[in-house]
Amino acid sequence: MKKVTGQVKLQCPGGEAKPGPPIGPVLGQAGVNIPMFIKEFNAKTADKKGYVIPVVITVYSDKSFTMVLKTPPASILLMKAVGADKGSARPNKEKIGKLPMAKVVEIAKQKLEDLNTDDLDSAIRSISGTARSMGIEIEG
Repeated sequence: MKKVTGQVKLQCPGGEAKPGPPIGPVLGQAGVNIPMFIKEFNAKTADKKGYVIPVVITVYSDKSFTMVLKTPPASILLMKAVGADKGSARPNKEKIGKLPMAKVVEIAKQKLEDLNTDDLDSAIRSISGTARSMGIEIEG
């Protein structure tokens, strides 16, 4: 059994991680082999280009590591679905787009494993709330 020396949480661009800041310095401080992480992360996320992928890296005493990939943040998934670059500055007054309820359910199913609930209805309400706070109207 290897001894865990630390845990690092990062958000990296899918398939496009580079060893420069902010990734390199954080991994360097934790004692992770940076080129090995970059190569492994980019290989695992090559199909997710254009998305930000949260990753939890567990570092062991022998400088080895394991990584757990999470699903992209709900806000990024919602913006991609609507086709917007960013959320509304005034979500109550200015809307950035409309989404059908079926798309919200699809995003909720995708995010379910990373949310703090096992109930799909709760996940749908959570994603709907995020959409409303970004200025996205939900139809249906």
